[in-house]
Amino acid sequence: MSCQVRFLTPADETKWNDFVFAHPLGSPFHLTHWRDCMQATFGYEPRCLLAERNGAVCGVLPLFLVRTPLAGRILLSSPFAVYGGILAATDEAAAALKQRLESLAREEQVQYAELRNAWPEQCAGYHPVRRYVTFTQELTGTEEELLQSIPRKTRAAIRKSLQCGLESRRTRSLDAFLRLYLANLRRLGTPAFPRRHFENLLERFGDSCYVLEVLSEGTPVAAVLTFHFRGQILPYYGASDPRYHALQPNNFMYWDLMRRGLREGFRLFDFGRSKIEKSGSFDFKSHWGMTMRELPYEVHLVRRREPPDLSPNNPKFELFIRLWRRLPLGLANRLGPALVKWVP
Repeated sequence: MSCQVRFLTPADETKWNDFVFAHPLGSPFHLTHWRDCMQATFGYEPRCLLAERNGAVCGVLPLFLVRTPLAGRILLSSPFAVYGGILAATDEAAAALKQRLESLAREEQVQYAELRNAWPEQCAGYHPVRRYVTFTQELTGTEEELLQSIPRKTRAAIRKSLQCGLESRRTRSLDAFLRLYLANLRRLGTPAFPRRHFENLLERFGDSCYVLEVLSEGTPVAAVLTFHFRGQILPYYGASDPRYHALQPNNFMYWDLMRRGLREGFRLFDFGRSKIEKSGSFDFKSHWGMTMRELPYEVHLVRRREPPDLSPNNPKFELFIRLWRRLPLGLANRLGPALVKWVP
């Protein structure tokens, strides 16, 4: 029997997730947990595709129908995720998922379909989007050996932070994290996520999702919402209070995650995605000496002739970003959730 592709059903969720956990290129954003959060928080419509052969899963493609005033109707794998795209056990499964994606794109009359691939092996041959890189660090050796692997300037900043009396704790409370993170988004000129986004992540991902807080004399000065996935640590949403910059809380926070991971047997620290150009995040991460690789995102053009650019670096958004930075924080946090779903 050839490979058959159909939509994911509730009865398939366990075998879908088992396939993702077993696949070498799987990510937390391929799990049905992420699908649940995107649907519950933002109302994006799942169109997740499951490939089977003789009743066994041989490929998956998490996919969502998204409607935005900026891009129109699109298919996306996956909203607000740094990784997505096809996971296939065989070339046949990958080809079958690609074929079904293209037919679905025509049926849904979308402008384009975007695949946020993490690895070249996932590529389907569509228009490449060369805009992002990701950084990773293997967690091996002793704590001192891991510290010595970090370039001198960043290592000195970490050592300084360790002398400032900072402490860390894991928590499932969102209060301090949201205070820091939403203020940071306003400073960047980015609309805020609704609180329920983070509540849904903690609920759906359970013990594999938590907040790490950094405290100075009992006051949270930095925090990061973090995922654990199959031996990997993925800090995902993080921020710090600029008033405590001299204490190096960001350097302390990410080093603390790394050394905790080393002690607990994790094998990889995934520092996540950054824009290649004009990015403070890129500058910060590049000074850690980690392995950097380009993310091979792709766009399948359907009704649109040119690939979209919804990046904040697009000059068309410059005025909006400048105005957003000037909004009172309370107003930005009220308006943000209604706008952020437009740029998934």
